Amino acid sequence: MAGLRQAEERRILDRPHSSGQATTLSIRLTTLAALALLAAPVAAEELAAPDFFAAAICQPPYSFGNARTLYEAAEKLAKPDTSRLGGAVYHLPAPITRDGFATQDILFAGSAFGVLIEGEVAAKLAETYHLAPESSHLFGASSLGFTRALPDADQPMKDMGLVSIVARQGPGLKGRTMLACEFVSDDDRERLEMFEKEQGK
Repeated sequence: MAGLRQAEERRILDRPHSSGQATTLSIRLTTLAALALLAAPVAAEELAAPDFFAAAICQPPYSFGNARTLYEAAEKLAKPDTSRLGGAVYHLPAPITRDGFATQDILFAGSAFGVLIEGEVAAKLAETYHLAPESSHLFGASSLGFTRALPDADQPMKDMGLVSIVARQGPGLKGRTMLACEFVSDDDRERLEMFEKEQGK
């Protein structure tokens, strides 16, 4: 499109013209410049990646639509590694940081989206994002986990289950900590509670 616009400008400039034509020429060039300025922000917006770290702390809360948007963006940046952690891990082209934590890997696992933070920092993440210890370590098979359910007003699917921010670390993460926005259905939670009761007998 830029090439066509430049060719049009050259054709207009090379043509002999009167004072009236000069005025028309000026208007047309001004219009072309304005269109170029309008087009630039649109292109930049289309290329901008979502804020993966914000999504991991439920900004916005997890939903299937948001997860799809994140997935489509991740697919444009990297190839997934599906050999570990029971999900798909995408290694980003560059690290991202927030609140003193750093990551270069994002994770899709079940109904959760998260980032893999460098270091075993679940306790520090809990302090930063006001998480409480998990009552069960079966979620994510973690050795140390913290969670905080979003307020009712921020629950996008509260008739089906709960969305929470979680931070978990364990041997399977190999020195990293998962920080994620996770949706757990009421049915899955009930099955987990029943399994824990059976294990406790």
